[in-house]
Parts: sequence; C-alpha cells; structure tokens
Amino acid sequence: MRNYIFNLETTKIELHFEKSEYDSLTDDQKRQLKSAFLWSRMGRCWVSRAKEPNLWRAKNVAKSLGFTEEQREGERLTYAEQIERQVERAEARADRYESYADNAANRGEQLQQELNRFRGDISFFTQPNINSSSGRAFTSYREKLYARHQKGFEEYRKSDYFKTRAQTARETASQAQYSDPAYLERRIKECTKEIRAREKTIIKYEKALYAIENGEERKKYNGEIVTIEEIKTWLLNEFELVEKAMDKQGYLENCLDELGGLKFNKDNIKIGYVVRLGHLERVEIIGTGSKNVTYLILEGGAKGMTLIASYARITEVIEAVERVEREVHPFKVGEQFKTTRREYPDQNSHKCVTTEVIYEIIKASATTIRLQALGTNEKPITRKPTRTHDGGWRFSINSSYGNTFRRP
Repeated sequence: MRNYIFNLETTKIELHFEKSEYDSLTDDQKRQLKSAFLWSRMGRCWVSRAKEPNLWRAKNVAKSLGFTEEQREGERLTYAEQIERQVERAEARADRYESYADNAANRGEQLQQELNRFRGDISFFTQPNINSSSGRAFTSYREKLYARHQKGFEEYRKSDYFKTRAQTARETASQAQYSDPAYLERRIKECTKEIRAREKTIIKYEKALYAIENGEERKKYNGEIVTIEEIKTWLLNEFELVEKAMDKQGYLENCLDELGGLKFNKDNIKIGYVVRLGHLERVEIIGTGSKNVTYLILEGGAKGMTLIASYARITEVIEAVERVEREVHPFKVGEQFKTTRREYPDQNSHKCVTTEVIYEIIKASATTIRLQALGTNEKPITRKPTRTHDGGWRFSINSSYGNTFRRP
C-alpha cells in the first residue's frame, strides 16, 4: 500500500514515484494518469488537475495506480492568504510577460533594422535580378533582408501576445471584483448555500455513524460495506470544508463592509424609480422584494423586457418618483382565446395531431389571470401578463407558435 499526498496549501493531490515505475505503467494507465494529473517540474511529481472538493476522479485514478492511503502535508491557507498569494503570482507573471514583450519587440526591431536603412532607396527594391556573380550576390542579400524583415513581424506579433497576457495578469492582480458589491453579494450567497448544504450532509453522516455503531449495516452504491473509519473520515472532510467556506464568507463580508455595505434596499428603492443597474443606463423598478427587484428596461434593443436582479446591482438612482398606483393588465374575466394544441399520439411516429382548444379567463387579479380550457376536465392554468417593448401587454398559453396573445 502506498500513500498519495494531499497538499493542504494547494488542496491538490500529489503522486510521487520513480521514472522506472512510470515506464512500467501500461499505455492505458498512463492515459488515465494524464487525464487527471499534470507533471510538475518544480515539485517533481504528478499534481491533480482539480482542487478540493472536486478530487473524486483524481483519487480513483490514484487508487487504480496503487496509491490507496492519504497522507496530508502542509497547512491550510486562509482565504485572505490565498488571495495574497494569487496577487503575488499574478504580479510576477505580469512582470515576466512584459519582459517577454519587450524582448520580442527588441528582436523585431533588430531583425527589421537593416532593411529599414534602405527605405527611400527605390533602386534597392526595384533592382532586377542580374545573372552575374555580383547580381546573384545582391539578390541573395536582398532576399535575406526580406526574410529577416518578415521574421521581425513574427516577433512583433509575439510582443503583442505577451502584452495581452501581461494585461490579463495585471487585471487578476488588481482584484477589482472585490470592489464590486454585486459580485461580493453573489459570492456570499454561494458560501451560505454551500455551508447549509454541507451541514445537512454532516447530519446525514452523523445519523449513519450512530446507526453503524448500533449494529446497523450500511452499504455504498457499489455494494461495499461502509465502515466507521470511513464515516469519520467523511465527517472530518465536511467539517474542514465548512470551516473553509466560513472563512471565505468572512473575508467577502469584510470586503463588503469596507465598501460601506449594500447601498440600496427595499427601504430606499420604490416602485416607479428609474435607476442605473449594472451596464443598463435606465431601468424602471416595477417590483420590490426583500432581496431582489423586478425592473423594466427602458432603452436599447432589449427595451420592454422585464428581469429580476439583486439590490446590489443598482449603482445610482436617476429619478426618485414613486408610483403609488399599480399597473393593471387589460385582460378581463370572460375573454376567450383560441389556441392550437399539437400532440404526438404515437411515440414511434413523427405525425403530429393538431386540435383547437378555447381558453376562457375565469379569474383575474392585478397581476395574474386564471384560464380554463372549455369542454375539458383539465385543471385551470395561471398566467402572468407582462409588458411588451411598445408598452402593451402579452401572455402565452404555451410555447407553441401562435399561442401568445397581445393587447395594446
């Protein structure tokens, strides 16, 4: 039995073995190894492509290669330490790429320098090929300068490529996303969701552990019997991941507090306000909830579309005029709508049977309508009419063509 290393700093799995051992692997084993691991020249080992908690595939590959036991090394980094290390590496990467870009630009300049000396000398570029020793030597010399000039363009292209990579690395190092309240709010919600899910998993494992300790037998999906040691290992892993998520959430909440918290909420955003939301310059608030707002796009190609967003995405209030009255759709009780229903009675055939069904509005509120299919025992359906781009209203019975109805 051999140990694979779980590096707590990188949260990746490492496999250490000699070159002779690697050479003795079959082609299929090498293919599996390379599908889940990458060779690290610095660490002189195979490092998993995935990080915790997505190590299931890497562990299975390690087990198939004879690495059955886990050995932990290093110490876990806090989320703040991870960000600091990420910034340091990004800055070093940016400096390196900028150096590559400068070197490539210098090489391009040197390669094109000799031909550039002849700019303006028409005779140099128009001199025909003369079949003599001096003529052939001149032609060969000129062709070499052309080739070097072309290579110079390749170096300039490399320089542009490395400048782009350096710019990307600088953006990574700036960590601008931690100055965006909307981004921070989304990540905090993700952490909260993860913690809640893992706490439920911990409860499930604890119940399973209690059952096994009292003589009950539990099995995995493949039929293997679950042992107490395995349950305890799973519990330990879940507790560590909960602690990791809580640490990340704390860091994100501190960043949000430094920005002054969420600027807008249900108390200062009212129905009827026109605001700037993300990249949208003008949207109208048509609904407010405890966490999100419903807005109507007022400009651009998406004019008239209604969407939902969090309060954190609002960056500015443009017009603070509250609309007290509520917009009411124009559809009334008793109205009937003829629809087309398409069905495929035979699953083995592509033949479609089309029938007409009439729906009648049997109930209407300010925001919804309830429709009943006449002549059937089907349950009534509820639809919510929405605004159109031209200020009208519409609703759809289903997704079939022609089953959307509009009012100006």
